[in-house]
Formats: sequence, C-alpha cells, structure tokens
Amino acid sequence: MNLTSVSLPFCLCVASSLLALAHFSVSATNSVQPQRDDEVIEVLPLITRNRPVISAATKPAPLDLSAALTAARKDIAQARQTGDTRYWGRAQALLSPWWDRPDAPADVAVLQATVQQGRHEFASSRQVLTAALARAPGHAQGWLNLAVLERLSGNYTQALDACTKVGLAGQSLYARACTLETQSLQGQHQTATQELQQLTGKSQDAGQRAWLSSLLAEAFERWGRDALAAQAYQRSLAFEPDLYTAIAYSDLALRTGRFKEALTALATLPETDAVLLRRAAAWKRLGDERWRTTLATLNERTAELKRRGDDPDLHGRELALIALWLDDNPTAALAAARQNLGLQREPIDWWVALQSAKQAKDDAALQELRAALSKTGLQDARLAAKP
Repeated sequence: MNLTSVSLPFCLCVASSLLALAHFSVSATNSVQPQRDDEVIEVLPLITRNRPVISAATKPAPLDLSAALTAARKDIAQARQTGDTRYWGRAQALLSPWWDRPDAPADVAVLQATVQQGRHEFASSRQVLTAALARAPGHAQGWLNLAVLERLSGNYTQALDACTKVGLAGQSLYARACTLETQSLQGQHQTATQELQQLTGKSQDAGQRAWLSSLLAEAFERWGRDALAAQAYQRSLAFEPDLYTAIAYSDLALRTGRFKEALTALATLPETDAVLLRRAAAWKRLGDERWRTTLATLNERTAELKRRGDDPDLHGRELALIALWLDDNPTAALAAARQNLGLQREPIDWWVALQSAKQAKDDAALQELRAALSKTGLQDARLAAKP
C-alpha cells in the first residue's frame, strides 16, 4: 500500500465507548528472569500500587448502595480517561450485589449498562437499559445512554426519540445537544454547528464547554470543515483535557497529513491500544521505525485477549484498523470491518470498511457497503464517494 496516497480516518466513537483494548505493561509472552531478589520487574500504575492488600481477615463489608454508586462512578470515569479496562471490572465488582437483578435500582442498572457498553457488550447494555427505563421512565442519564447506543447502531430515529425523553426528564441542555449530534449525523450540519456554538457560549462550566466543543468539532468534520473542526478540538482540550477528544483531534491531524501534530496530541495520553495504533500510523507515515515495535506490542495484546478467552469480534474495529494501517492487508481488514459492522455502525466503522474494500479492489463489496450505508441516512463528507 502506498501510504502517501491513503488518508487516515477519524475517531467518532462515543465518549462512553472507548476504542482501547486491555492494557498490559508486560506481555505474558515475554519471560523475564530476575537476577536479584530486589530487582524491579514492573512498576504498576500509581492508583493500582496504592490499593491496600486485602486478606480474608481484613476484607471490608460490602458497600451500601449510595457508597457503591459513588465508587463505581469513579471507576467508570477512570476507565474512560485512562483506557484501562480493569476499571470496568472494578465497577462491576462494586455493583455485584445488584448486577443483573430485575429489581435493581435504576441508578445501578444504568451504571451496569454503562460498564457493558464500555466493554462493547452493546446488546446486553441495551437490554438492561430498556428494562431500567421501563421501571424509571424519568431517568435522564438512562435515556442519554440509550441515545448513544441507538446512534452507535445507526438508528437515528430511535436516537432522536431517546433525546426527547432526556428533555422530558428535565435535562434540556443535554437533550438539545443529544438532538443536535444526531441531526448532524443525518446531514443537518449547519443547524447543528450553529446551535452547538450557541450552547457552548452560554455554558459557564468548563467540563460542559469542553464536551460541547468536542461535539461541535465532530459536527464540523462531518460537514467537511476541517479547519473549523481543528479549532473546536483545540478549544475543547483547552477547557478540559480528555482522552476521547485528544484521540479525535489526532485522527483529524492524521487524515489531513499533519502527522507530527497528531503525535503531539497523542504524546501525553495513556498507552491504550487506540493511542498506540495512531502513534504507529503516524510514525509509519513519517518513516520512523518505532511503528514496527508498536505493532508488535499491539499484536501481543491481541494474543493476550485471545488467551484470556475474550471474544475478538468485540474488537473488530481495532483489528480492522491494524490490518489496514499497519499490516497493509486490506483483505483481512475488510473481513474484520464487515464483521464489526454487525456490532457497531459509527462513521469510523463505515470508513474502515469502505477504505478496506477500495484498497482490496473488491468492487462488489464496495457497492454492497455503499448500498447499506445509504439506507442508514448517515451523511458524512468523509464517507462520500470520490468522483
């Protein structure tokens, strides 16, 4: 594959569904033999090192509902901002007394669905959310999460309905932002960008402004306004650093040939698979051989997932991108991308499938994909057929 002629894609994963796979500092395939009893083999992340050792005698009593919810929310936030999937497991452990119970409080069920969504268990997440909202139809966060799942599946009419329910639950700003994001996916770019700018200007909260600016940046990208999108990403990160937004900004830089800028955006991020994948893509385009060792790391992590018994189909997007960007194997990328479209249908999922079909010179697959894409109603300048 001629790298100079291939544009790289973009990150349009939802904030509650990060691209990262499991992060292991030391691969299980590398045997390390210490020479001394005091030799350091691995330094664990600070938050892990500070956790107390729990014995049978010191094991604490289960948390009450309020404490469990607070702690689980903190772990979910850590999972999103670090890309470390162990925090999803910690959140599940905290919620375990209520996990999968049909009578679980709505707040617990919504957090369970959030954990499942973070793990790409989208069908289970939808089932739990639907049941929870039937019990608590005024749960704004639940409707917002459901809107995310509907957008991820390409069900924009259902997403708009869920956005409306967010407003009925009393969260007008989030309902409007939810609606505008969905309308942007449907091609109403001018309305979406204008109103998102207005909402950002009215907000006094830095975190809220960062989130709205990130939505605005994505809407500009879908409209084909890359310069305005870059500015919006920069503003978002200035308001508040965020893993998802930084990756999205790096994707824009990669797609427009600003590879050093992409590396700068990625420089301080945790080494999740999503981050390493983009670093390797930038290094390969720049002729930096570090992309090869990074690819080896990604392959080791994929092998570790399989050894743990994880379903590789849940990570089809990442496998397709590795095959397309780094392995120069568009046929393998197309197979993984088509499998992935059965799980999630965000713009990046369509992009990698279309690019793989083009580079594999599979005209039949390309026509089939374009026909399926047209049925969704998704309108994105980056997915438009080139003349």
